[in-house]
Amino acid sequence: MDPLLAAFHAQLRDVVRPTLDGGTFERAGRVIRCLSPEVDGWNGVEWSDLDSSSADAVIAEQIEYFVARGREIEWKYYAYDQPADLPDRLRAAGLVPGEEEALMIAAVADVPVETPLPEGVEIRTVGSDAELDQVRQVHDEVFGGDHSAMVASMRSRLRINPEALAAVLALADGEPVCAARVDFHVGTDFASLWGGGTLPEWRRRGIYRAVVSHRARLAAERGYTYLRTDALPASRPVLERLGFRQLTTTVPFTPA
Repeated sequence: MDPLLAAFHAQLRDVVRPTLDGGTFERAGRVIRCLSPEVDGWNGVEWSDLDSSSADAVIAEQIEYFVARGREIEWKYYAYDQPADLPDRLRAAGLVPGEEEALMIAAVADVPVETPLPEGVEIRTVGSDAELDQVRQVHDEVFGGDHSAMVASMRSRLRINPEALAAVLALADGEPVCAARVDFHVGTDFASLWGGGTLPEWRRRGIYRAVVSHRARLAAERGYTYLRTDALPASRPVLERLGFRQLTTTVPFTPA
């Protein structure tokens, strides 16, 4: 296994650690799963060590576990997970694959922390409830749906532990045009980048790139070594130019 992928696997997958929203990662036989205190939080299987003889029974057991607790399971499958036909087995159990994403990682020191911005655009680290509402506004418009629950979770986490994450806004003449966040995994070498939604009319102007750089600077200030993100196709070329490398792919499997 690639050494960087092995570090990611050991520090963020095959390990029992605190979740970022007050939930619990626990090792349950041949999986590590997370039960969030919130129905809208992340609930699912982060790691598994299965083979052809055990996979079907374990998958059924985990689905039953989350259903019994009123949670929807997300089985986070990585391309190197075993057995080789694990995706087929997840489908057979009633789980449906989402869009494939690339696991991309960069050394914080390799990511430029300053990039040019269009005139009139500034980037700031969110510091108020009003700015968190602007984050929700951008995500609702870019990704669709209602992101109130996500922002409420961010607000709660920031209140409990301001070092757990940072939300970032790009503003054009005071109006929000891009929003993102970075999660800091305490006790590891990794910080994770999420979001990064830019309004359509402001794309291809270097704003997303600058927001990545801003979060890299925050990670550097806190002493983190690596940045990870699960990237969709549109983001990958930008991230590659910023020093990220694709190590594998990941697909979320959720109930139909």
